[in-house]
Amino acid sequence: MTVLVFLDPALENGRIADATKPQLMATDLGATRGDGIFESLLAVDGVPRKVQAHLDRLASSARIMDLDIPPSDAWERAIATAVAEHAPAEELVLKLLVTRGVEGAERPTAWVQASLPGSLGRDQRQEGLDVLLLDRGYDSNIAERAPWLLLGAKTLSYAVNMAALRYAKANGADDVIFTSTDGLVLEGPTSTVLMATVRDGVRTLTTPLLENGILPGTSQGALFNAAADAGWQLGYGPLEPHHLLAADAVWLVSSIRLLAPVKSIDGRAIPVSHEMTEELTALLAKGSRE
Repeated sequence: MTVLVFLDPALENGRIADATKPQLMATDLGATRGDGIFESLLAVDGVPRKVQAHLDRLASSARIMDLDIPPSDAWERAIATAVAEHAPAEELVLKLLVTRGVEGAERPTAWVQASLPGSLGRDQRQEGLDVLLLDRGYDSNIAERAPWLLLGAKTLSYAVNMAALRYAKANGADDVIFTSTDGLVLEGPTSTVLMATVRDGVRTLTTPLLENGILPGTSQGALFNAAADAGWQLGYGPLEPHHLLAADAVWLVSSIRLLAPVKSIDGRAIPVSHEMTEELTALLAKGSRE
């Protein structure tokens, strides 16, 4: 079952649409050019997680894209409608999507989609990931030099990210960690990279620098806040592949799959800590509720 709720100025709580029938105009710029932005968040037992963080990032993406989008309160009402209209579920994927609209209309198309998650994410949380390092084709300073590349926005233009995942699967891996042409670790196609080190009893969580042209991770932010309260030290790169290979544990974290441990990089096995994974998963859940 999929629920669609379109944001409509004439309907305060959104317009419920039939997900089994076509709803998007063929001339919508989201379909013809991938000209739009989105967010994906998880609802657990009917309660959406990190709503404000996702709305803040949606607004940030809109500013980068020079895209006029509905206000946060309209999104919140549409999210509530989508959750209420969907059958009760332990986990529910909520997608917030907005395009530049039908060509020539100068009005965005915006909707919330609610659906059940697939089993793959849950399996990968439990079984772990084999990943490949793939060159993204940009150096780590490109975001500042070329803002038109939209590296800090979560856009609908995901063809390259999906191609990277297909390449990984065709070569015996599950996922990808992108690197810059100057050798820095960036992010996954749909996730943020985290690594843990334990040195002289000090536990440190590290993630790549945002300034290197990666998307700010809402799950990484929630986890870092909770982990700091639990006594973890926090670090923000820069990271190179050898840092990941020497770490005590590495994860890819995202709002839907949550915390998935990496068990090999380019065919080389790396440590997996079930203890740290359990602790950080609990901290992520705590941080996502706050």
